[in-house]
Amino acid sequence: MTPKVIIFDFDGTIADTVDALVSIANRLAVDFGYRHISPEQLGFLKNLTSREIIKYSGVSLFKIPFLVKKVKGELKDRIPELKPIPGIKEALIELQNQGYKLGIITSNSKENVTQFLTINDLNHLFDFIYSGITIFGKTTIINNVLRQKQLQPQEVIYVGDETRDIEASKKANIQVIAVGWGFNSPEVLAKQNPDYLIQQPSELIEVMNGSYFSLS
Repeated sequence: MTPKVIIFDFDGTIADTVDALVSIANRLAVDFGYRHISPEQLGFLKNLTSREIIKYSGVSLFKIPFLVKKVKGELKDRIPELKPIPGIKEALIELQNQGYKLGIITSNSKENVTQFLTINDLNHLFDFIYSGITIFGKTTIINNVLRQKQLQPQEVIYVGDETRDIEASKKANIQVIAVGWGFNSPEVLAKQNPDYLIQQPSELIEVMNGSYFSLS
C-alpha cells in the first residue's frame, strides 16, 4: 500500500531552529549541569546518535524533561525570527496538491509550532500537530496517531532529521525518510538505515512519486 499520510518532525526538518536551540542550551548549561556547546563541539555532536549525545552531555536523565520544558519556553520568544528550511514550503505545497495528508509530531510545544506555521503561512498545509514531552517518546505518539486516525503503518511515512526519528519510526513499523539538512549529519543518519536519506526538500516529491532510490 502506498503511504497517504506524511508525518514530519518540526525542529530541523521544517523549521531551521538549530542555532536558536544551541544558543538556548548554552544559556541553560550551568543550571542543568551539562557541557557548553562550542562550534567545534556542535560539529562533533552532529555525528553522534541522540542517545550518545545525552550520554556525552553528562546531563542527568532525571533533569531532561525539565530541560525540554525550559527550552520550549525560551524558544517561544524566538519563534518570530525563525525561518523555514529553504525549499520546504514549496515541497509541502506540492505534496498537499498531490493529495497527501500532512501532519507533525514533535517534542516542541504545539503552541510554538502553531505560531511558527501561522507566521510563515504554513498552517493550512497540516491536518494535525501532536506534541510529546519526552525525548524518546515519539513511538508512543506515532502509535497514538495511527490509532486515532485509524491508519495502518503502511499508510504512513515519517520525515525527520535525527537518529531518534529513525528509531521511533522503526519501532512503530512505518517507513522513514531521514533528511540531511537538520541536526544529525547524513553520515550518522545513514548508519541507522532509514528507508530513504535525502539532501534537499525537493527530493521528498521524488520519494513519494517512487523515483528516488531507497536505502533499504
